Amino acid sequence: MQTTTQTGRRRTAGAATLALAASAGLAALGTSGASADDPGASAPAMGPEVTVLAGRADFPDDIEVKIKRSLDGGPTEVLNLKDPGDIIVARVDLAPGAAFQWHTHPGPVVVSVAQGQLTYQQSTDCVERLYGTSEAFVDPGNIVHTAWNGGDTDVVLYATFYDVPAGEGPTRNEPVQDGWCD
Repeated sequence: MQTTTQTGRRRTAGAATLALAASAGLAALGTSGASADDPGASAPAMGPEVTVLAGRADFPDDIEVKIKRSLDGGPTEVLNLKDPGDIIVARVDLAPGAAFQWHTHPGPVVVSVAQGQLTYQQSTDCVERLYGTSEAFVDPGNIVHTAWNGGDTDVVLYATFYDVPAGEGPTRNEPVQDGWCD
């Protein structure tokens, strides 16, 4: 297993990013923005620690996956996975104050919260959605988003990244745009 720790601040453009193991085919996963307690703070918070549990895998059988999701009772999105077998599975640990940089994914991500409470926010609506222990959610991948641990206990997530093309990583960091959830 490969582990990488990252540091940075939520919602700031110049945060540090570190590449995960190239052997796992992972792109940079980073952090950005201020701590959840003080959006204007200058001291960096500890970033996510990502452990690859299973590198790229593919189904030997013909598999078709369709995911439907509706956030907050809104319209239903239908996600048809192009090649559901191109998956990577990871464990993500976030200390209190840890955050991800704004980012997207090549395909959907199914996330299970094993411990703590994660705040997930999309740039399209800026709603801060809380997911706690024993809850799961689907990130569609193509919407720029961030997430952070605003609590006082560690957060542990298990994520399955779908549709990760060969030679690419599961995460694509995005530069912060004016008007994104200020």
